[in-house]
Amino acid sequence: MKAKISEYMDINRIEFFVTHKCGGACKHCQSGADINKNSSHQHVIAEHAVNAVEKLASVFDIKSVMTFGGEPLYYADVVSQIHKKAMDCGIKTRQVITSGYFTKSAEISKRVACSLFESGVNSMLISVDALHQETIPIEPVYRFVADVIEAKIPNAFLYPAWVVSENHRNPYNDKTKKVLEQFADLPIPVENNIIELTGSAARFLSDYYDEPSLSLSDPRLSEPCMGPATVYSIGIDPNGDIVGCGGVIGNIYTEDILDIVSRYNPYENECMVAIMNGGIAGQLEYAKKLGIDFDITKYYSVCWDACNSLTKCLSTTNKASRV
Repeated sequence: MKAKISEYMDINRIEFFVTHKCGGACKHCQSGADINKNSSHQHVIAEHAVNAVEKLASVFDIKSVMTFGGEPLYYADVVSQIHKKAMDCGIKTRQVITSGYFTKSAEISKRVACSLFESGVNSMLISVDALHQETIPIEPVYRFVADVIEAKIPNAFLYPAWVVSENHRNPYNDKTKKVLEQFADLPIPVENNIIELTGSAARFLSDYYDEPSLSLSDPRLSEPCMGPATVYSIGIDPNGDIVGCGGVIGNIYTEDILDIVSRYNPYENECMVAIMNGGIAGQLEYAKKLGIDFDITKYYSVCWDACNSLTKCLSTTNKASRV
């Protein structure tokens, strides 16, 4: 049994946002304006990422490591190093989410697929659909899917994004079905992805969805959220920031990750206390104290849409506390 080093963290999943760089400009991208933005770091630094995986796995029962972006395979060597360490640490699920478009070279495509297999990647979601293929050519993606199959990477799926639902009739879904037909000769299953109206999707695809239904009188806004009190999953950004529910809690480039984890206390962060005690309504009151006017009625869901957007708003004003 591993020694407990944090009263408020029981991490079982690590997500690496490998890079903001991407060859697409998808209308449903959850990262929205963050894609291809100028940054102090083009990608996660492999040395620090590997160190974080090893140290966290030494004190937590980590079950899953995921790499995504942007397009993570622009830095396939970083991705491979992360998953190799995860495999060495006995972490069961080692997943990559990719558009499949990171090179036009057949040689590089095959080499990357083989490298991912050798590094222990055992789950892959390859995004192919009308929205991706608006800006991403299908030929190199098809080649990479074939290379993934040949390399025998297990649990590889095509991962089409559907507007509203798979069966909803709209031009994007009709085109996605035609895109999938072009992969029909390849022995790879499909796992569906239903688009949530966050990021760019809220800007470009809202006409296909019902109007936002949140209001200040919605009882869901006042439901206490205990997410920040026990953190089960963390994300690590290209600049090294560790992101949990409630915002940034540290940086793996400037501090030892176990020091960050061991000192983490959400009750020392006024924003997190507001969320835990009063839900989104409490967070709105906290924002108001800081002079931030946040219109909740523009959002579609309490957690992934409104809470994430408000937390990001607080963080970017440099008024959200860092624990």
